[in-house]
Amino acid sequence: MNDSPNIILYAIPFFVVAMSLEVYLVSKEGMNKYETKDALSSIAMGIGNTLLGFLSKIIVFACLFYVYTHFRLFTIPVVWWSLILLLFFDDFTYYWFHRISHECRLFWASHVVHHSSQHYNLSTAVRQTWSGGFYSFVFWLWLPIIGFHPGLIMLQMSISLIYQFFIHTETIDKLPKWIEAIMNTPSHHRVHHGSNPIYLDRNHAGIFIIWDKLFNTFQPELKEEKVIYGLTENITTYNPIKIALIEWVNLFKDAFTGKKSFLSRLKYFINPPGWKDDGTGKLSNDIREEWLNNKKNAS
Repeated sequence: MNDSPNIILYAIPFFVVAMSLEVYLVSKEGMNKYETKDALSSIAMGIGNTLLGFLSKIIVFACLFYVYTHFRLFTIPVVWWSLILLLFFDDFTYYWFHRISHECRLFWASHVVHHSSQHYNLSTAVRQTWSGGFYSFVFWLWLPIIGFHPGLIMLQMSISLIYQFFIHTETIDKLPKWIEAIMNTPSHHRVHHGSNPIYLDRNHAGIFIIWDKLFNTFQPELKEEKVIYGLTENITTYNPIKIALIEWVNLFKDAFTGKKSFLSRLKYFINPPGWKDDGTGKLSNDIREEWLNNKKNAS
């Protein structure tokens, strides 16, 4: 059924070359951007994601194909204008998937893996979930309904991921203003990986930064606010199995231990990370507002 090539596999040699070049450049400049254990953990997560991807992609394609076959409203031809349309539709979908992955703990449980490194380099790009591929595709189901072929959808999803690989670097500062205004860039994505209060849950873009500007989640990288990478509470392990599962374990502990109502247990899955049923939790918006108020009072 799926006659679209798995271009991620073909891109792997280019990823390896790019990482090797980055290691050479940062070592030549005397910059400490790579930490061996951290990079190996990221690569291990990437290998696991690729291996599990053989199974998850079969499931994803089967679901997309079923929807396309039984529920599509139109049949969109594979022509130049449909490819451009799909580029924007896929990127719009990715924005909302990515944003909700930060705002709903069920999706954060898999996405947190990508944010668990306290370093930012090309190896961080391959630090990918082992579980997200099995259920995050639900955000894309509207595309086969309106008539895009599943093979084409999955091809465009892969193109988006390849683009995003190259923005995980500190070796590029800022690109020309017109590019920064439209495209997701290393500078914009560094913000996204920041644990600084002002950077939390910002810049969810895939390819085009326009979605963040349109939906009020854009934050430029500030010279006076150096990005601190990682989480507000970092995962202190290099074990890839623990990295893959730790938030799932914490989620189920929070939801199913202690005396809670059914609604409270459910809310642990659908509410943002940091939410607690006793009201003691802090959400990213709370942390940001507290930081902004303190800065305002100090000035």
